[in-house]
Amino acid sequence: MINVALLSKWHVHAEDYAQQVQENKQLSLACIWDEDTRRGKEWADKWEVPFEENLGTVLNDPHIDAVIINTPTKWHTEIIQKAAAHKKHIFTEKVLAFTVEDCKKIYETIEKENVKLMVSLPRLTESYFLYAEEAFKKGWLGNLTSIRCRLAHNGSVSTETHPNGWLPSHFYDKDDCGGGALIDLGAHPIYLTNRLAGPLANVYSSLHSSLKHNVEDNAVVVTQYKSGAIGVLETGFNSYGSPFQLELYGTQGCLLIEDSKVRIKSTHLNKNEWSEPEVLPESLPTAMEQWVHLIQNGTAPSITKEDIISLTLLNEAAYLSDKQGEKITIE
Repeated sequence: MINVALLSKWHVHAEDYAQQVQENKQLSLACIWDEDTRRGKEWADKWEVPFEENLGTVLNDPHIDAVIINTPTKWHTEIIQKAAAHKKHIFTEKVLAFTVEDCKKIYETIEKENVKLMVSLPRLTESYFLYAEEAFKKGWLGNLTSIRCRLAHNGSVSTETHPNGWLPSHFYDKDDCGGGALIDLGAHPIYLTNRLAGPLANVYSSLHSSLKHNVEDNAVVVTQYKSGAIGVLETGFNSYGSPFQLELYGTQGCLLIEDSKVRIKSTHLNKNEWSEPEVLPESLPTAMEQWVHLIQNGTAPSITKEDIISLTLLNEAAYLSDKQGEKITIE
């Protein structure tokens, strides 16, 4: 049994992770810490576990084996390194850190202290993505020439129920978050396209606050990969009814995903006509489950260090591109 402490309810997915801990027979929720004492106490009361006001007390507790970090992103580097120094395994919400330099510092500490780190990049484990990855690796698309991925929602759109949108107001704090829609929701298009298209060559971005927030609520990033493929990544907090879309175009075929529906056309399949796969691959274990397997058995996760650092690399380049108004070349 792995005894887990929840560190902060700041992120919107914190409650999801608490639920996953409760549902996993290998995990036991031991206590909660939160930088917001009132919020933390209410959360601890809900799950009927102790609330601890002092983070140091949690990290020094020898009965705590692991922590799940959902603090403001700006605190990730400091808290993860502290947790690792206290021999705690770490699960954290995307992104790992604001800069590649900080990501490398984190990994140096993780490897030195021999603890296990997992960052939640959930769509890498979904059946529709696994099919796309398989189709590409089997050569059904030929050489990948372009890739497009869009994920957007209406979290910033005013409604009668939520006049300021349903996202918490602190999601627009640039200091805490490092940005807006791109660094949060845009993480999914980034890590999916990175995995399929490979190492980046350059990045050009256009980030916009159409609803006058302090951070972007609408974003488009145009990428070029060292493979020669180009990419278009789209995200935003101001789109109602926008489906998730992933499109791959190659010299011998194309593959389209909308939400979880998959279509493929290839010179290698079905006389070059559109078809839908009869069966998709089985989804991989969730990021949380893979973290548990890594801690208990040393099982290598499908979500890799390269996935995690490449996500920050593209984010860092995209924000620099928008600031300077020019294409950023990746060395």
